[in-house]
Amino acid sequence: MFSFDTKIRVRYAETDQMGVVYHGNYFQYFEVARAESIRHLGLTYADMEKMGVIMPVIEVQCRYLRPARYDDLLTVRIMLHELPVNHKVEFHHEILNEQGELLATGKVLLYFMEAASFKRTVIPEQLRLCLAPFFS
Repeated sequence: MFSFDTKIRVRYAETDQMGVVYHGNYFQYFEVARAESIRHLGLTYADMEKMGVIMPVIEVQCRYLRPARYDDLLTVRIMLHELPVNHKVEFHHEILNEQGELLATGKVLLYFMEAASFKRTVIPEQLRLCLAPFFS
């Protein structure tokens, strides 16, 4: 299993009238964690685009358990339970506060697609090689 943690501090503009993080912002937190996890492996989304591969989001889910508030330092955890072998990659997420309390869980399904044709493709070999050691 591959797991990676990213820290994000809640900005005032991300909160709603109730003083908690607006529900839609959690998906942005998930995206930051995905991008940073790939960067941690030595690649970027831009690198994959140069390889001719894009990763559109196909499905998202989020379950809100406790509120996050302005200035909270959040840990956004990303997990891959399986090494992608076909056109799909499923990222699992957890968001925790500084006390280690679970605030939200989520799942994001993306497809690997050829940038030029928007046809499904498989995981780029360079990314597969970076991830493989976590699944052996």
